[in-house]
Amino acid sequence: MRTIQVDDVATMIAVMEQCHECFLGVVDADGLPYVVPMCFGYADDEILLHSAPEGFLLEAVQHNPNVCITFCTPSTLIHQHPDVACSYRMKAASVICRGKVEFVPDDDLAEKMRLLDAMMDKYVKDKSFRYSEPSLRSVKVWRVRIESISCKRFGVHHPNSRKYNPEVDAV
Repeated sequence: MRTIQVDDVATMIAVMEQCHECFLGVVDADGLPYVVPMCFGYADDEILLHSAPEGFLLEAVQHNPNVCITFCTPSTLIHQHPDVACSYRMKAASVICRGKVEFVPDDDLAEKMRLLDAMMDKYVKDKSFRYSEPSLRSVKVWRVRIESISCKRFGVHHPNSRKYNPEVDAV
């Protein structure tokens, strides 16, 4: 089994869409890494996030807006031979994005609502939501324009393997 680099942006986005959460990596004011799982949305080449209006994560991002966001599809344990430990792998795909956080201005309630709707659409299709003004004012809405993106598929059978399935293993 092998790992395959994916260069097709449409495939990368399809991998992201399979994920229920992303993992946001930041560097705090002391230079220490901090990673947190978050719900997300994707629209117009931007990853959309939201958080409380204050706290450790927000302080870290305000100190350094550069972030790394990782997505990983649900994994499945697979093997080439059940008695050979080294033949076991996780079959999954991952996407890694880098960019800078921009916060939607706190008083731009219409934009906050539009982006929150885009995030909700990922999880609940074809439904309209209402937002109270106090709720919109108390949420921090983030945009991360993707500056770089990479994708890999893991646990793909080699084309010469009898277990190779082009529909499953091909990129």
